[in-house]
Amino acid sequence: MVKPRVPAAPSVRRLPSYLHVINNLPVEGEYISGTFIAEELNLDSIQVRKDLAITGVTGKPKKGYRIEALRDAIENFLGWDKGFDAVLVGVGNLGSALMGYSELVRHGLHIIAAFDNNPRMVGKRVHGIPILNTKTMDIQLRTLGAKIAILSVPAEAAQETADVLIRAGITGLWNFTNVKLKTPEGIIVQKEDISSGYAMLCVRMKE
Repeated sequence: MVKPRVPAAPSVRRLPSYLHVINNLPVEGEYISGTFIAEELNLDSIQVRKDLAITGVTGKPKKGYRIEALRDAIENFLGWDKGFDAVLVGVGNLGSALMGYSELVRHGLHIIAAFDNNPRMVGKRVHGIPILNTKTMDIQLRTLGAKIAILSVPAEAAQETADVLIRAGITGLWNFTNVKLKTPEGIIVQKEDISSGYAMLCVRMKE
């Protein structure tokens, strides 16, 4: 079955960049223009206005958008104002880095626990987050209550791990492996392919 795609997905992907511009304004003020945001990010101002329109926020002619209203509109649209609890599976180099990435916390994603099968890791804390044994993951997840799991395990373990997570009640998977996961209807999977971004960088460097 073909899974539904998010409407205006490219616009959604740009919204965090707009929020970054707003939160790092060089001077204080009440309004910010779409043109200013566009210039900061090397985008077309019309595109910026179209992107912001999906949040429901409206600007004023010759003034732009009220900064607080725009920030609230973006965070509400993304769900970042409410936040989400998540677990992480696979505390390797990438997993550890994600656990220490403070921007996730700023945007409302709270990693409340991590799982790994390395005996030397289990029972310890990384960036203050407890490391639990993957053998007890299905039981622990029912107690933790998180609905999102960040998957950073080796490729060969990805599908089996995802199956366990889903059976334990996880409904959203942020997949950092290179495996295309097979999941039941109703499970949300967001795949992050770091190698694709690197490939694009390499091609652009060659040009």
